[in-house]
Amino acid sequence: MDVAADRKLFLGARLKRLRRDLGLTQTAMAADLAVSPSYLNHIERNQRPVSAQLLLRLAETYDVDLRHLNQGGEADAAKLSEVFSDPVFKGLTAPRHELLHLLDEAPGVADALLRLYRAFDDQRTRARAAVGAGEALSDDSPAEWVREYVQSRGNHFPELDTMGEALADALAADAPAHGDGFEPAARRRLAAKHDLAVRTLPAEVMVEWTRRFDPHRRRLLLSETLTPPSRAFALAYQLALVEHGVDLNGLVETAGAPDGPTRSLLKVALTNTLAGAILMPYGAFQQAAEASAYDLARLQARFGVSYEQAAHRLTTLSRPSARGVPFFLMRVDQAGNISKRYAPGAFPFSRFGGACPRWRLHSAFRTPGRIVTQIIETPDGSRWFTFARTVERQGQDGFSEGHDLAIGLGCELRHAHRLAYARGLDLDRPEATPIGAACRLCHRHPCAERAAAPIDRPLAVDDWAKSVSPYPFVDA
Repeated sequence: MDVAADRKLFLGARLKRLRRDLGLTQTAMAADLAVSPSYLNHIERNQRPVSAQLLLRLAETYDVDLRHLNQGGEADAAKLSEVFSDPVFKGLTAPRHELLHLLDEAPGVADALLRLYRAFDDQRTRARAAVGAGEALSDDSPAEWVREYVQSRGNHFPELDTMGEALADALAADAPAHGDGFEPAARRRLAAKHDLAVRTLPAEVMVEWTRRFDPHRRRLLLSETLTPPSRAFALAYQLALVEHGVDLNGLVETAGAPDGPTRSLLKVALTNTLAGAILMPYGAFQQAAEASAYDLARLQARFGVSYEQAAHRLTTLSRPSARGVPFFLMRVDQAGNISKRYAPGAFPFSRFGGACPRWRLHSAFRTPGRIVTQIIETPDGSRWFTFARTVERQGQDGFSEGHDLAIGLGCELRHAHRLAYARGLDLDRPEATPIGAACRLCHRHPCAERAAAPIDRPLAVDDWAKSVSPYPFVDA
């Protein structure tokens, strides 16, 4: 890039976009570039020009091609033009110069508009498919692709379990010499073998981040909001990345993910799996699970992990020579949004929409921190033993209510006798609650808890009678 001495270069919007793509706050980027946060703020607001010295520092610090900073947003303008060509915007005009102005002055708004349109278009496509075919909806998002891939592997990656056991053994061999446990041993290994320091910082410095790696200063930054189990998991995650990054990349390539975002998300998922295998090595964890009758409180105490970490690990115990109970897991918030769904084998719930309201997973919010058990029966006649409990979301703030997530675990009823939570129940003649998949895919009738009619059944509304179901429908 030719930067003449008398030329003022204003690149505020593009610098802001670069900072956001790097996942940095203004304070963090200012520290990296050795300038004050206020000076960087003025540059991003185009109140100060970018100097040649700062451009060179940007190139050296972040390995940025300076030519890209000086390019217009032609590619993004083309994307926005395509959006505004949709018939839904009929009658609206968006000249190219206005789109370029939006991209320069408010890149975050432009990104939000593109993301919102993609979400709308995906939802419209799924709705058309559902109405036209009456079949299960499809979702090609990165999250769904990764979820389906993990499910196709039975949520079991033996190569990661082997790596995790080896690293756990190395850390365990180091700990007795210092009279401490996992976290100090992990910090020593990161420092001695990888020249990587670990620092815990105040929440106001970390802002929205709970964990952030600074590759330029070789520092792993952790938020003070992390609980000890979450802090240990962050250290295990970093160890997994620095010691087995090549192996993880190889697994991602082998999976054949369709695009960059999906590959990135898959790598995070695999790294999380390896971190769990380091904290809870397969052999020791499976043996402890069997010996304790899958009592999660005892597993938490034994391995220094959280309830959710131990519950997630239970879904991965599919080693042929040492299988555990085949659990499924679902995590929901109080609004019913599903953020985790794992199973090593059969899975009784829909891939789309929420879980059945008759499942006590949702009622766990009424008894925070306590285990709620239930035997359920799915439409195919299968019976499952389930138990649920609330957990706290990582990185709580002053606006959170605390126990705002619920973890549901379950297995086929034939395995329930192996679980501490089923003691005292008549498993031969159980009282089972009939449930369905998501309401739009469920044909159980009548149902007082129904939130929507099935997508492939017409409504049967009768002004002379009232059903217990708010959405009676014509059965096939």
